[in-house]
Amino acid sequence: MKAVLQQLVSSRAGAAVVLLLAASLEVLGDSFFQSGLYRVQGAQRVAAFVVGVVVLGFYGLFVNLPPWDFGRLLGAYVALFFVVAQIVAYVRFHQAPTLPIYVGGALIVAGGLVITFWQA
Repeated sequence: MKAVLQQLVSSRAGAAVVLLLAASLEVLGDSFFQSGLYRVQGAQRVAAFVVGVVVLGFYGLFVNLPPWDFGRLLGAYVALFFVVAQIVAYVRFHQAPTLPIYVGGALIVAGGLVITFWQA
């Protein structure tokens, strides 16, 4: 698994796929905690917390296995995290983005693009 991830992150497209998967795992793990805290009770609450822990554990493992310069890729990661978080908020919790979220999100994505593609 580690060798496959190392090969994937050696290209920009592969790194983008790995970062997108990592952002998806983090957002989904967080959404299970959100559900466990505010949306379900009893055994469903316990299950939501357990699933959240497992998914966030996989996120931590997955994002830290490749030997990459995560500080440099952090801009792209934050932008992907924002986009995935908005999709999950809409699909899972029926929370549509507001104008401030669109404007702030555009700034987040623009910053991620600058950090990712600016050759210094």
